[in-house]
Amino acid sequence: MADTVLDPTVRVRFCPSPTGNPHVGLVRTALFNWAFARHHGGTLVFRIEDTDAARDSEESYEQLLDAMRWLGFDWDEGPEVGGPHAPYRQSQRMDVYADVATKLLVAGKAYRCYCSTEELDARREAARAAGKPSGYDGHCRELTADQVEVYRQEGRRPIVRFRMPDHTIAFDDLVRGTLSFEPENVPDYGIVRANGAPLYTLVNPVDDALMGITHVLRGEDLLSSTPRQIALYAALAEIGVGNGTTPRFGHLPYVMGEGNKKLSKRDPQASLNLYRERGFLPEGLLNYLSLLGWSLAEDRDLFSMDELVANFDIAKVNSNPARFDLKKCEAINAHHLRELAPEDFVRRLVPYLQAPGLLPAEPTPAQLDLLAKVAPLTQERMVVLSEIVTMAGFLFVDPADFALDPEDAAKVLTADARPVLAASIAALTALADFTPDPIQAALREALVDGLGIKPKFAFTPLRVAVTGRRVSPPLFESMELLGREETLRRLGAALEAVPQA
Repeated sequence: MADTVLDPTVRVRFCPSPTGNPHVGLVRTALFNWAFARHHGGTLVFRIEDTDAARDSEESYEQLLDAMRWLGFDWDEGPEVGGPHAPYRQSQRMDVYADVATKLLVAGKAYRCYCSTEELDARREAARAAGKPSGYDGHCRELTADQVEVYRQEGRRPIVRFRMPDHTIAFDDLVRGTLSFEPENVPDYGIVRANGAPLYTLVNPVDDALMGITHVLRGEDLLSSTPRQIALYAALAEIGVGNGTTPRFGHLPYVMGEGNKKLSKRDPQASLNLYRERGFLPEGLLNYLSLLGWSLAEDRDLFSMDELVANFDIAKVNSNPARFDLKKCEAINAHHLRELAPEDFVRRLVPYLQAPGLLPAEPTPAQLDLLAKVAPLTQERMVVLSEIVTMAGFLFVDPADFALDPEDAAKVLTADARPVLAASIAALTALADFTPDPIQAALREALVDGLGIKPKFAFTPLRVAVTGRRVSPPLFESMELLGREETLRRLGAALEAVPQA
């Protein structure tokens, strides 16, 4: 177990953009930040990076909040919670960024760049052809007043660029160790668009500084921007923005998908909504995602969120890419599903039976009682909650809507099934006690002893006739829950549908 060093000064942030559905890579980042904050007794700041009006949407913002709640992440500052650094939506902080940009310009830490896109592209191509770095070449760094006036007369609208220092920038990455970047590889960069809109490169470091963020845990894909941010933190400290400290960085490994390619937001298996719809448990999904770069112990993959928090150590995060394995994710989820208390399991099943209309918005006591009775028969067999529909939907469907799986029916309910169905109807009609043991005894006597049929072949036609499928909860318990009348009705309907020999 990792040493738990409580440090209430620890402040981390999770700052997603509200664009599209949340994806599992984003969830993994949120998880590690949440676990780090909780392990140290620090603060998790939930911040919304919504300065790109063309891509951000209110619908995606609401999806982010809903996802965080569903996953069980609590945050100490942010939307719906508030905090001393509100507002926590960057679109509501534009005056802050404009003020900081002005201060950077006045202090000479930034400058206006009038280069056109065409000019930038031409100079980049020339640099590449000469075998030189193709980043911004500092063309507008030291413009004279006369040069600026010429550009203004031409109607050019400048962006604002940050002036990078002319020295090596090195830092100790919490995951990757000491990293250094030479100045020729980190050129001056834009922080404000020509229309005055601030860029990500400005707003995130400014918010980190003003909100006292101490640790930044984020994806490896953002590593190249880290030296730029470190330089900006130093400049912000010089102009009196924030508390003058630079956060420590930890860059989390890539999550890889099929073919060892980075898992993209566009990959079907990347969508968090997919896992919610299939019925993954938050704790099962998070248990698996925590293994994408970290482990509690070499021989242990299964643990609770409390155990994750108690043991989480950012120094033990592996820098190598982690491959998303859906089968392993499903296996871990199945374990957590089996560990649920019976009443909790039932509660979580309800929405998945409501979605296809098998349960109403307000289930009756009788329906909930039936679900509580069938739940123990299915819990050990399920991987995800949505499987309750195929496993137990036959109990909740309106008798008029009950249908057999066409493929299973075609394979099993052949002419050979006629004597099995007829004998079963006779045996169950005469049965006084319609409970599992008497049902099994009567059917075994009628089919195995009476007709000389092996149990495997004797009971499969009954299973398909009664539940609609070859795979179902235990047959005799299913018949009891369905009731004598409906069981006999379904057996009779199957007998009528079976072709003559």
